[in-house]
Amino acid sequence: MTDHRPTHVDVDLAAIGHNVRTLRPAGSELMAVVKADGYGHGAAEVAAAALGAGATWLGVALVEEGVALRDAGLDAPILVLSEPPPGAEGAVLAARLTPTLYSDGALARFAAARRERPLAVHVKVDTGMHRVGLYPPETAASFCDRARAAGLTIEGLFTHLARSEEDEATTEEQLALFLKVVEDVRAAGHAPRLLHAANTGATILYPAAHLDLVRCGIGIYGLEPGAGVAEGLDLRPALTWRSAVSMAKRLPAGERLSYGHRYVLERDAWVATVPVGYADGYPRRLSSRADVLIAGVRRRVAGNVTMDQLMVDCGDDEPSPGDEVTATELAELAGTIDYEIVTRIGPRVPRRYPS
Repeated sequence: MTDHRPTHVDVDLAAIGHNVRTLRPAGSELMAVVKADGYGHGAAEVAAAALGAGATWLGVALVEEGVALRDAGLDAPILVLSEPPPGAEGAVLAARLTPTLYSDGALARFAAARRERPLAVHVKVDTGMHRVGLYPPETAASFCDRARAAGLTIEGLFTHLARSEEDEATTEEQLALFLKVVEDVRAAGHAPRLLHAANTGATILYPAAHLDLVRCGIGIYGLEPGAGVAEGLDLRPALTWRSAVSMAKRLPAGERLSYGHRYVLERDAWVATVPVGYADGYPRRLSSRADVLIAGVRRRVAGNVTMDQLMVDCGDDEPSPGDEVTATELAELAGTIDYEIVTRIGPRVPRRYPS
């Protein structure tokens, strides 16, 4: 389908490859986490670039995300990072996805679904994130026993670190607990080939957490998991959000802009309209707070961001329809994190991959 709107996202796949090479530790494999459509960058395209740069695994949140990667022709191992829901077993097996397990119900479903075919799984242990995973963690060895008795192969054992970008004590406590679980699992006669705990923050800050595999999400897109975490590390942001001025008009002082008329011009000014709004993922809470770049000059968003458009106060400088507009510094101003901004850019915003 032809894209008639000027609003689009440019993704630098060379930056993705560079970031993978920068983050991958010597002696460990790297999983590129491409859930949520590659954090808004395009899952299949990012996955291919990451694999080309040395990633050996892909990580997704949903079975459907893994199936889409297979449909795109990607053949690398794909881990579904949370336990697939009941009824998804057939799709997991058909697409050759690797399931994460941490409940006896899922263990039984996959044992029945495999029908004597070999099936490798990864077991997730909850060491303090308390979102999903085996808990208490001391039950991991007995869970692995039941999985083996059901004919499943324990390929991986992993956990997730809750505060790797900001808290050393908590991170070291979680890692120590995980390594104790590994000892127990091995003492029970299991030999998982892949141990993994490190997200992007731990990959950068905690070499002891590298183990056999690191799972990098936000870092491969060139964004930091926390302020200052990647200082001195040459990560390159891969995404630029672009649009263009669709209309410009000169308005007199005192005129009020957009829904609610909450923005009042203090002087005569040129006002530009840009065809991007909250339906595209531009946060409405940035109304009258954020800046955009129009032809390289910072300009204030003026008035409420609407569903499909926003307005910009350009002062005495006349913008021209077609002038390029880029978004800047959205996460900090919105009181959120980079992850949310890039993943909320909607599917109606085309992704482009300039060479």
